[in-house]
Amino acid sequence: KTFETIDPRTREVIARIAEGDKEDVELAVKAARQAFDHGPWPRLPGSERGRIMMKFADLLEENAEELAALDTIDCGKLFSVGKAMDIPYAANTLRYYAGAADKVHGEVLKMSRQLHGYTLLEPIGVVGHIIPWNHPIFMFFMKVSPTLAAGCTMVVKPAEQTPLSALYYAYLARLAGIPEGVLNVITGFGPTAGAAISSHMDIDAVSFTGSTEIGRKVMQAAAESNLKVVSLELGGKSPLIIFDDIADVDMAAQLAIFGIMFNKGEACVASSRVYVQEGIYDEFVKKLVEKAKAWIVGDPFDPKTQQGPQ
Repeated sequence: KTFETIDPRTREVIARIAEGDKEDVELAVKAARQAFDHGPWPRLPGSERGRIMMKFADLLEENAEELAALDTIDCGKLFSVGKAMDIPYAANTLRYYAGAADKVHGEVLKMSRQLHGYTLLEPIGVVGHIIPWNHPIFMFFMKVSPTLAAGCTMVVKPAEQTPLSALYYAYLARLAGIPEGVLNVITGFGPTAGAAISSHMDIDAVSFTGSTEIGRKVMQAAAESNLKVVSLELGGKSPLIIFDDIADVDMAAQLAIFGIMFNKGEACVASSRVYVQEGIYDEFVKKLVEKAKAWIVGDPFDPKTQQGPQ
């Protein structure tokens, strides 16, 4: 069973993608569990995991053109932003956590003159990651990088709207030397594949980024299954507050329009509310309207475009 992924610029079908369901999630979890319980990844020294992650980061940069273009046709994101910001951010995130991989350790605690206690930090096991469509690169590596560094294995479900880049990352992970079963990508829909990940009894932790409504369902499924650890990054309503003692109202309007329109406003920290003090309100609104009218929506491959058809 497959589904279409659509180029938002042209509304043309890019490819047909495998539609993973509960049975596919089961196979992916079994592979991740086998890799965790019996595979080399959790047993490698942290320095070796870090070395492989560094190679992964290098491969991202070597394939930056293709990866940025992939998100442009699959998501409508600006090609220039993908190449100049998203890919470097992903590579740097991998390198940051690669540097942390050999620094995961416990403590020895003096309890009394006769007794000492110690703590030992160990990988939690199999982790499920459910990723949104608005930042396919950011979200993938924000979740996958620390999971790799800790020595965990994982099942990753990208958003059904933007599945292509995650499949490419899984391919690059194998080229970097990450063993089979460590990074498993399942393409599919939230009510089937996503729900199966959230409720699976053999997934030890689940991470979700998306709406508050679905976040509640993920938490409920986690609680009703095996009380797995849950990490949620949900919708925000970020206010921008501008006082009338500001020296440059035009700059305030420029920053506001960027905060509102960047990534088509599809970000948890987008400036979705703007509070302006009365003394500069009219001037600010006038400048904001001018800048909004001048905002360029168009082909995301065109360097002049400020917003693609996400």
